[in-house]
Amino acid sequence: MLDYLPQGRSTERGYHKEPVALGLGESELKLLEILPKFGVPLTPGDRIPLVPVGSQAPPIDHVRRRLSYEELTAEAQRELPVALEKLVTGDPARFLRFYNQAEAVSRRFHLLELLPGIGKKTMWALVEERRRGPFSGFADIEARTPVKHPEKLIVGRIIQELQGAEDKYRLFVPA
Repeated sequence: MLDYLPQGRSTERGYHKEPVALGLGESELKLLEILPKFGVPLTPGDRIPLVPVGSQAPPIDHVRRRLSYEELTAEAQRELPVALEKLVTGDPARFLRFYNQAEAVSRRFHLLELLPGIGKKTMWALVEERRRGPFSGFADIEARTPVKHPEKLIVGRIIQELQGAEDKYRLFVPA
C-alpha cells in the first residue's frame, strides 16, 4: 500500500467520503484504488492481500479501479520507489529473468537499452557476461559488469512505464 486516506479523496468524478487506499498490485504492477472494509485502518508500506489467506479474510472490501500515476497523492508517489525496490529485491528471480533473457529488437537496438542509464557499451558488457553464464543475482551483475544497483534500474524503468512514458515497449507494466 502506498497511501491511506481515512477521510476519502477528491477526484474528477467528485468527492468520495469513504476511506480509500492507494496501492500497487504486485503481480501485474498496476496502480490501484482500494476500499478497505469498514473500521479497518491501513498503514502505508503494508502488504495487503486481495484474496483470503488461509482462514483470514482480506482487510479490503474491493478494488474500485486502476489509477494513473498522476492520480496518486504526493505521498504515494514518494512511497512508490521504496515499494518497488522491496518488490524487486523480494522476488529477484522474476526480474533477473529480464537481464538474462532480454533480446535484441533489431540490429541497432536491444531491450536492455530501455533501462535508464544503460547505453551501448554497458549493454554489450551485459550481453557478453551473460554468454559466459546467466546472472545468479543482482550482486552477480554488479560484480561482472559496470552496472551498479541493477535493481534500481528495474525500478526506474517500472516508474517510467507507470508514468505513461511514450514508448512502444512495455517490459514490466501491462498497457
